[in-house]
Amino acid sequence: MNFKKILIAVDNSTCSEKAAKAGYEMATKFGAEVALLNIIEPAPATVNSDFTLAPVFMEMYDNSEENSHTLLKEISNKHGNSIPTTYLTSLDTATHGIIQQAEEWGAELIVIGTHGRSGLYHFLMGSVAEHVARKAACPVLIVPNKD
Repeated sequence: MNFKKILIAVDNSTCSEKAAKAGYEMATKFGAEVALLNIIEPAPATVNSDFTLAPVFMEMYDNSEENSHTLLKEISNKHGNSIPTTYLTSLDTATHGIIQQAEEWGAELIVIGTHGRSGLYHFLMGSVAEHVARKAACPVLIVPNKD
C-alpha cells in the first residue's frame, strides 16, 4: 500500500498527539500530504423567539473555530517537518465529521488515536475510533494511548 493522502483526526489530548506523530511519520515514509482534522462537537443551540440562533452560541462557535485552528497549527509545527498540510475544522459529531471530511478530501488513510477507555463508559459511549474504522471507506490506523 502506498498512501498519498493521510487524514489525521486530532483533539486536544495525549492520544491524538500520539496519532499525529504516527501519522506524520507515515506521511514522511510514503511522501504523502496530510490533512489535520479537528471536530467541534455542536453545543445544544438555543433559539430566540424569531427563530435565530442565540448570539452566545455563535460566539462560542467562533471561539471554538479559532481554538481549533490554533491547535492544528501547533500540531503541524511540532510534527509536520515541512510536510504539506491542510487544516480542516468541522462542526459535527466526531464519527460523522471524520468520515465525511475523509471522503471529501479524498483520504487514502485515516489516522486516529484512542483514549483506551473500557468498562461501563466504553459500553455506554462506544469508541469514536471503532465507529470510524467500521464506517470509513479507506483503511484506518488506530494508535493506542499506551506508553
